[in-house]
Amino acid sequence: MDTQGTPLYRFLAPRYWLVWLGLCVLRISVWLPQAWRLRLGRVIGWLSYRLLGRRRRIAEINVDLCFPDLAPAARRALVKRHFGALGMALIEAALCWWLPDEKIRRLGHVEGLEHLQAALERGRGVIMLTGHFTALDLGGRFLTLEAPVSALYRPHGNELFEEIVRRGRERSAEQAIPKTDVRRMLRALKDNHAIWFAPDQSHRRKHSAVIPFFGVPAPTNTATSTFARMSGAAVVPFYPERLPGNGGYRLIILPALDEFPTDDPVADAQRTNLLLEEQVRRIPEQYLWVHRRFKQTDPGAPDYYADV
Repeated sequence: MDTQGTPLYRFLAPRYWLVWLGLCVLRISVWLPQAWRLRLGRVIGWLSYRLLGRRRRIAEINVDLCFPDLAPAARRALVKRHFGALGMALIEAALCWWLPDEKIRRLGHVEGLEHLQAALERGRGVIMLTGHFTALDLGGRFLTLEAPVSALYRPHGNELFEEIVRRGRERSAEQAIPKTDVRRMLRALKDNHAIWFAPDQSHRRKHSAVIPFFGVPAPTNTATSTFARMSGAAVVPFYPERLPGNGGYRLIILPALDEFPTDDPVADAQRTNLLLEEQVRRIPEQYLWVHRRFKQTDPGAPDYYADV
């Protein structure tokens, strides 16, 4: 686990002070009882709902598109619950970065670990496929307690936050691999590591297609089947869940996908979209709705976010 990187004293300039303040709050939250942590997370979510108007509007548009059968009041209530989950996600990220393994274990449990173990026994690596749920970082940390796991991540725009995230993930994961570093990812799979991968909100024209998600055309990453074909790795879906109240967390690992990949990356992506949609319907407030999931790239396609 390589935690070398940019020395933190390089980030003492005034432009980083606000980030340092936020990191101090998160660091202190690790020492609180779990009930207090969740309460703090809900307060952060409540403030975010009121202060981040653009993100709130994006979430409202997404929920309106995906749940048209819900009454308007129910959709607004779902968005409010989602912001509470977002606030708790910040606290949970801090737990992933700074909480010892034995305390992480007490927070939740893993179901379906035998599916990951069976896939690793094939000896060709495992792509742990998931989506952007608010408890994703904690779910990834649970995985690192059970197997040699690396994490793919999107580099952050703030250099200090990027360094803290990288260090935090590499304390527990085998590697934290930038999503653009395909060679490094394939090497990890060749070494029979598991890599957790959430491609649902990351797409490029070269590896994407417009595929329905909740019945709405959405640019969709088709690289999962490409990576599986190049590496021979099994693709094992997993989904993290924050249980109601102070009930902790559950990580659900499903069996490896049969007959995957096929010769049709678009059909493969349709299949994984449907799997993800099924899980989102179970816990809709815990899916990341503040991203422009339905941003269209084709000329003439509807612009759902024109007023945002």
